[in-house]
Amino acid sequence: MNKVTYLPGLQDSIHDAQRTFRALLDANARPGTPYWITADMSVPLGLTPACGAACLTLLDLDVVVWLQPSFADQVRAWLLFHTGCRFTQYPEEADFALIQDLAGLAELTIFNWGTGEKPEASTTLLVQVESFEMGQPVTLTGPGILDQQTIAPALPIHFWDFWMQNHQVYPQGIDVFLFTENAVTGLPRTAKSEVYYDS
Repeated sequence: MNKVTYLPGLQDSIHDAQRTFRALLDANARPGTPYWITADMSVPLGLTPACGAACLTLLDLDVVVWLQPSFADQVRAWLLFHTGCRFTQYPEEADFALIQDLAGLAELTIFNWGTGEKPEASTTLLVQVESFEMGQPVTLTGPGILDQQTIAPALPIHFWDFWMQNHQVYPQGIDVFLFTENAVTGLPRTAKSEVYYDS
């Protein structure tokens, strides 16, 4: 047996899941605003506690997950043990995609953008980032944002090129959650971005 399956999940499964879900809802409703995820848990190497808590809150037997190949096998085993989710090697089949190295994923259009009839069928990306403050400054506008919101998550610049395309196909498109060690910020497809390039 792989010992990683003995790593506990959420210490207080009901309340931790409720608090984590509330943080995810708030992050999605107020794009670019960080929210703490306070769940007490142990996660396998390569997975942040915030992202791990979100996975145990969102994933279940009916969910199909694409796991970036750079993740260790222990992450897959842990998620399978605690959630029973199914995995796919085809990004376009995934309900959720778990990404730890966005710079190593050159093409983001490989995921499911939904259809005109079922825009909600698109893939949601769960992306781990080093920081919300070490990247290129970007201004967000749109629903849930009063005037504008400036953020600077540590993301490769090609992500914002993709995001411009993603916003333009609304109501289709992909929603994204960004996770640091203990916090989440949301990027729903309704958020429009403007990048400030250095002159």
